[in-house]
Amino acid sequence: MTDPIQNISRHTQTEPQLSASGLTLGYEGHAVAENINFQVNRGDYLCIIGENGSGKSTLIKTLLGLTPPLAGKISFGDGLSARQIGYLPQQTDFQKDFPASCEEIALSGFLAANGLRPFYSKAQKQRVEQLFAELGIPQLIKRCYRDLSGGQQQRVLLARALCAAQKMLLLDEPVSGLDPAAMQEMYHIIADLNREKHMTILMVSHDIEASVKYASHILHMGGGLQFFGSKTDYVKTPLRASFRDRGELSKFVDEAVCSRAERGGTAARRYYK
Repeated sequence: MTDPIQNISRHTQTEPQLSASGLTLGYEGHAVAENINFQVNRGDYLCIIGENGSGKSTLIKTLLGLTPPLAGKISFGDGLSARQIGYLPQQTDFQKDFPASCEEIALSGFLAANGLRPFYSKAQKQRVEQLFAELGIPQLIKRCYRDLSGGQQQRVLLARALCAAQKMLLLDEPVSGLDPAAMQEMYHIIADLNREKHMTILMVSHDIEASVKYASHILHMGGGLQFFGSKTDYVKTPLRASFRDRGELSKFVDEAVCSRAERGGTAARRYYK
């Protein structure tokens, strides 16, 4: 059966929304990944995977224009620019405790579009109300952000990203730290945005099984580009199994450490945290 997500790209796309050619990623002349080549079409759901230190976060910052590539080129098409990409970053502990209303957090997604205009328009405020309703959190709009659960905070931040996004969302580990129920809810919301709203998704993830389940394409990094293509082709490679096995080993070690910490009491828990 033909994947409907891939149909969107194949039948309606005239040019890639985003193309990377010969990218070398890094900082201050130090390369962390080289020879990165890929393209993203409208309606694609691309998962970017790889171990820590493989260059995923650097790629994200480079695509957003926050870090210049050491070599190569990034091109935008289909009417897209870097300023029209909605971005959901990983949260720091400080950000989780930010004392602002959820409405204010979401409205800040319009700052780049507002330019020098200091106030939000009526249409922008109505858009935030609409997004909160669509994301199933209309009751949270006046709540203080720091009083919310992790899953609720992520939905507010997603609303903020959608205020900035016209056609593309870039998500950096959007389910990190969430409980299993909130994690599944977030995956479903992102999938609905892709399928129902035809929003192009680029998501950094350590969850290989969810990546294979929801994505249309996979970009696997590790010292450079190890794979880019459809998930159908990716599951035929040994990369999936090796990455999954390393992830399961890491999870086993984490669980063993936590168990040891529990047996060791408060001091041990503090040490192993």
